Amino acid sequence: MNAFKVIMDVMERWKPYMIKVIPIAVLRKLKRRYMKWNTDRLKKEKIMPFDPQHYENGMNLIGNSKGDFGLGQSCRLIAWELKYSKIPFGIYEYVLSEDAHSNDSSCEGMLISEPKYNINLFHINANEFTAAYYRLGKKTWDYRYNIAFWLWELEEFPKDWMGCIDILDEIWTPSEFVSRAIRKRTNKPVITIPYHVEASADPKYDRKYFGLPEDQFLFLVMYDSNSMIERKNPMSALLAFKEAFSKENQKVGLIVKMNGKNQADMSGLRKYLDGYKNIYFIMDVLSKIEVNSLIAAANVCVSMHRAEGFGLVLAEAMLNHVPCIATNWSANTEFMNSDVACMLDYKLIPIEEDIGPFQKGNYWADADIHQAAGYMQKLYQDKEFYLQMAERAKQYVDEALGMKRITAQIKSRLKKIYEQGSNRRIREG
Repeated sequence: MNAFKVIMDVMERWKPYMIKVIPIAVLRKLKRRYMKWNTDRLKKEKIMPFDPQHYENGMNLIGNSKGDFGLGQSCRLIAWELKYSKIPFGIYEYVLSEDAHSNDSSCEGMLISEPKYNINLFHINANEFTAAYYRLGKKTWDYRYNIAFWLWELEEFPKDWMGCIDILDEIWTPSEFVSRAIRKRTNKPVITIPYHVEASADPKYDRKYFGLPEDQFLFLVMYDSNSMIERKNPMSALLAFKEAFSKENQKVGLIVKMNGKNQADMSGLRKYLDGYKNIYFIMDVLSKIEVNSLIAAANVCVSMHRAEGFGLVLAEAMLNHVPCIATNWSANTEFMNSDVACMLDYKLIPIEEDIGPFQKGNYWADADIHQAAGYMQKLYQDKEFYLQMAERAKQYVDEALGMKRITAQIKSRLKKIYEQGSNRRIREG
C-alpha cells in the first residue's frame, strides 16, 4: 500500500474528529496543497504506451455507477451508451469516499471484477484523479489507451490539476463549454461526447407520494449539496418566486429539492422564506426513477445556476414536457435556446473567495432575478405559451441528445483510436 493511499485513508477516517478541532477551511487548504504536490509528481510517472494487443478490445468504464448523485448518473448514462453501441465493456466500480450514497443497482449486471480491456474510460473528476491514480495503481494505466471523462463548470480549468493530464492519452467531456476550457491547457485530444438523456417517470410517484399539493402550479429547483449551493444558486430562484407571487397566492408553490440534509444550506435558505407557506423542501436521497417522477410532477423547472458543466436536470425536465427557466450561460446553452426555454440574461461576476474547487478571481454568471420572476408569471398565466414551450423543448432535446446520435460519435472515436494504435504498432515493429 503506497504512502498516498495510507494518508488519504487516514484523512477520510479521521475527518469527523478533525473538523471538531481544526477549522474546515484549514483542512481543505491542507488537503489541496497535499493533492497538488502529488499531482505534480504525476509528471514523473512513466506510463507504458498503448499496445492494442496487450489486452482484448473493449472499454473499462471506471467510476461510481451506483452513486445516487449527478456524477453517478453521468457514469450510468455512459454505461448505457456503451451497451447500446455493442462495444465490449465492463464497469469497474470505483468509489473514492465511503460516505457517498451508492445505492443505485441499475448497472449491476455490467460490473467486472478487474479492468480487462485495452481502453480505460475514467469517470473520475480531475480534482479526485490523483487519488484515483495512486489507489488503482500504475498497472491499471500501463499498455492501455487512457481517457478521462471530466466535468467542469468554469471557463478556466484549474492549473493545480494540470499534472493529471500527463498520465492520459485524451479527455472526453459532455459539452463544448468544458472542452474549450481544457483545450486551453493541453494539446492532447479533447473530445466532446454529450450525454444521451432518458428520464422515464413512474405515475405511482405522484405529488401525493412526495407530500405536495395537487392543486398548485409548482416550480421546481434542484441541487446536490456536494455541487456547491453557491454554484447552483437556489437562493436567486427563491427571490424570483417571491417577486413573482405574493405570499397570499396559494395557487402556486415552489419545491426546493436538496440531495442530502445539509443543515448549513437549510439554515441559509430558510432566511429567504419570509413567511411563505407554499415553499416545500424535499431533502431525502431519492432513486433515479423517483427524481424523474418528481421532475415530471412539477410544472416548471428553474435553474438560476452560476455555471453548468452540462445541466442534466434541465434536459430531463425538457424530455418530460416540463418548461425550463435557466441561465443563458455555460454548457446548458448547447441544448437550450430561447425557442425552447425561458433563457435568462446575466452578468459575469468575479468569484470573490475560493468556494470548493472554484477559485477566487474566476468568473461565473449572475442571472437576472427580475426577468426570472417575469417568466414565472408568464408560464403560470399564459397556457398557450406554456404548452408551446413544453412541446418544443421535448422535440429539441429528443433530436439533440438522442441515443443513436451520441453512440455514433463514440463508435467513430474508438475506431480512430484503434486505427492510430495499430498504425503506431506497425511503425514501431
